[in-house]
Parts: sequence; C-alpha cells; structure tokens
Amino acid sequence: MRPRFIFLLSLLQLLPMTAMAQVEQAKDSRSFTFYMENDCFGGTDQHYTNGLRLTWISPDLTEYREDSRLAKLSYSLIRRLPFVNKPGFQPFISISVGQNMYTPEDIKRSELIEDDRPYAGVTYFAIGFHSKSSRRMDTLEFDLGIVGPHSYADEYQETVHEWIDSTDPQGWDNQLRDEPILEVFYERKWKLLQSRVGRGFGYDMIPHLGGGVGNAYTYAHAGAGVRFGWNLPSDFGTLLSRPGCDTNAAFDERDPRFFRRHRLGIHVFAAVDGRGVLRNIFLDGNTFRDSHSVDKKPFVADFLAGVGLIVGRFKISYAHVYRTKEFETQKDEQVFGSITLSFSY
Repeated sequence: MRPRFIFLLSLLQLLPMTAMAQVEQAKDSRSFTFYMENDCFGGTDQHYTNGLRLTWISPDLTEYREDSRLAKLSYSLIRRLPFVNKPGFQPFISISVGQNMYTPEDIKRSELIEDDRPYAGVTYFAIGFHSKSSRRMDTLEFDLGIVGPHSYADEYQETVHEWIDSTDPQGWDNQLRDEPILEVFYERKWKLLQSRVGRGFGYDMIPHLGGGVGNAYTYAHAGAGVRFGWNLPSDFGTLLSRPGCDTNAAFDERDPRFFRRHRLGIHVFAAVDGRGVLRNIFLDGNTFRDSHSVDKKPFVADFLAGVGLIVGRFKISYAHVYRTKEFETQKDEQVFGSITLSFSY
C-alpha cells in the first residue's frame, strides 16, 4: 500500500504544476490571425467589397521592451503612451498588414458615377499596444498606409476577377488619388458578464468603446457582443477587421486551445457597433487634393451574427454582417461576410 500511496501523492502534487504549465503555455503563446471580408457572401460586388488583414500577436510581456521588434529608442515613448501602461495589467503587442477596397454599385461603367461612392483602396501597416486583465482590455493602435493607385487595390481586384471569371471593373481610373494616411485609434473592451452554466457551457458579454483620429477616419464608436457556447475561448471575442480587432489571443488555461485532453469548442455570437463619423476619406474624398466625393451619413451601424469553432490551436469564425447606409445617395444597405482564422503556437 505504501508505494501506491506515494504514487498517488506524487500525482496530486503534479496537478498544480500541470495547471501552472497550462497557464504559462497560454501566456507564452503567439498568434497569427487572418481576416477576410467580402460582399460576395451578400450576393453583391459593391461598396465595401473586400478587406484583408494579417496580424501577429506577441506573447504576454512583463514590459514592452521585452519584444526585440521594437526599436530601443522607442521605449521611452512607449512608456508614456496613455491607457496601455496601467500597473497590474498584462501588456502585449500586435503587428498587422492589410488592404481594403471600395467600389460603386455598377463596376461595368468606366465614367465617373457622381452620385455613387468613389473607387478607393488602402494598404496599411499597423502596430497595436495592448494592456489586458481577465475583465478588461485597452488597445492603442497606430496605422500608417496609403490611399490611391499605390495601394494596388485596383490591380488586386482586377486580377482576382480575372481568376474567377467575374465582371472586370471598369472605373478604377476614377479612384481617389495617392495620399499617405496616419491614424491613431483607441478602444476599451470589458467582460461585463461572464458565467458558466455547467457541462462546459457558458456565456459572456463584451461591450466596447473607442474612436480614431486621422486624415482617413475620424470617428467615435460603441457597441457590444454576446457569446454562448461550449468551451468558450477566454479571449475578448471575434470582431470585424478594423483597428482594435486583434482580440484572438488566449488569456489563460480556460481557453480550449490549451486544454490537455480535448481541444474543441463551439459557440454562437452576435454583436452591434455604432459609429459617429466626422471624416471618412473613402466618402469625403482626398484631404489635400480635389477628388470625387459623396455626402456621407453621420451615423453608421453594423449588426452581425455568426458562429465560432475551435479545433486544436485553431479558432475559426464566420459572421454575417448588415451595415446601414453610409452615404445619402446609397440605394440599399450592405450585407457582407467576415471570416477569421486564428492559430496559436
């Protein structure tokens, strides 16, 4: 009996170590997230017609200087950033590249369509500084990019349409002119409600509040998302491809991506986001040059619903999005789909 007792005691001693190993594994993990949004899921080819974003998320850091990708000269500036240097919160960074494109309703016409939105594309680089606890996450993101022909959105759309034998867009000669963009965005998220209902099922509610300032976008927004499912991830939800969307990193050992036995989970989610818009270069036109523009609406809302699936270290989600009209002469609201694929390692 004595050897068995010693063996069982050893197993009990290992249990806390196993849990700690899971915590460390989650906190030390890195993540890649790929976002793809397209209006083909709504059966159209117009307005916000395509968006791509690839994000790398660092492991949790003791302080930002731990990440060697940040230039040493930037440390003193980073320490002075508001919102993301709160004592007791976990810092981490994200690095993203992306491209969005916008077209009028009728892409067969080569002439300027004055009462429809301009052709426009943007390609950008973004770095985000994040600070999180189990209940709150703050994000300060800086975007640098270019709007216009050198975003190469026109070449991308024309190439893809040729591959899939779709309508060749004829009006890119009327797109917005080249303009560098610089943007600063801030967003705070809360886990206002978080509960387990038994047998692995649970729910949470994650409100958000923030805004951005720059020559491409100036706006304030607020909204919330709710999730319900089996083995919910411990992250801050699934968002559309936008500043502050990089929320897919696991927070702790409760995330099924780091379970020891079965790494499976499924949940449904719904969200709403409302924006008060002061500037939108993709509707207002170029900042410093004459260009095509339309009269934008000052308030826009997104409503979305979808499903998320976790298999191993992968988190996959699809959301169907309804967006209210963005400019005065827009005929119909827009519907598009959003796919998010995240991998933690």
